[in-house]
Amino acid sequence: MAAIVISVRGITMRFGGGGRAVDVLSDVSLDVPARQFLAVAGPSGSGKSTLLGLIAGLDRPTAGQITVAGVPVTALGEAGLARFRRDTIGYVFQSFHLIPTLTARENIQVPLELRGLEAQARADELLRRVGLADRGHHYPAQLSGGEQQRVALARAFSHRPRVLFADEPTGNLDGATGARVIELMSELNREAGTTLVLVTHDQTLAARAHRIVRLSDGALQSDSAAA
Repeated sequence: MAAIVISVRGITMRFGGGGRAVDVLSDVSLDVPARQFLAVAGPSGSGKSTLLGLIAGLDRPTAGQITVAGVPVTALGEAGLARFRRDTIGYVFQSFHLIPTLTARENIQVPLELRGLEAQARADELLRRVGLADRGHHYPAQLSGGEQQRVALARAFSHRPRVLFADEPTGNLDGATGARVIELMSELNREAGTTLVLVTHDQTLAARAHRIVRLSDGALQSDSAAA
């Protein structure tokens, strides 16, 4: 059995206080083994993106514990969280979040340069891998939405993260382009041995995962292997 890479125990996320407090997540627990492709599904407002952000160390839960790749995320200070996000994870956003003043190649090089790693050859390798070998010198505004998301995917994989998080990565793309992005993500997941956690409300995309966790009103509704 594969080692557990993500451990979530009793996570609650509460916003507000007094009589106006709202639990966006309530006592959620789950384990994710190494190399698994997990889809977190559910309707809008179910807490999917909140859960992803907590596991990735982008926010802190009201209660509970999270461990990722042996790192006690919920026990870290800000400096420790910054190192964790830099060294351990990759993150793909729905809105791409590319740096507009940098070319596609330079966007991919940034996380490598921050780690003091050789950047240009790896960036060129990933541009070829995502089918953009001839677009590396273009700026984000000169790329289509699908091309921008492929650059964002290459950037997230650039430092070979232990875990990759993707929050509605096809939400701004048409169906055919979104399917291609998910296929690339799956291929890179298999080849690099990265654990992949994808948030989506699209049941067709969720079905491509190894396993689907469904949330409803901030609680874990079901946890099953994909069909």
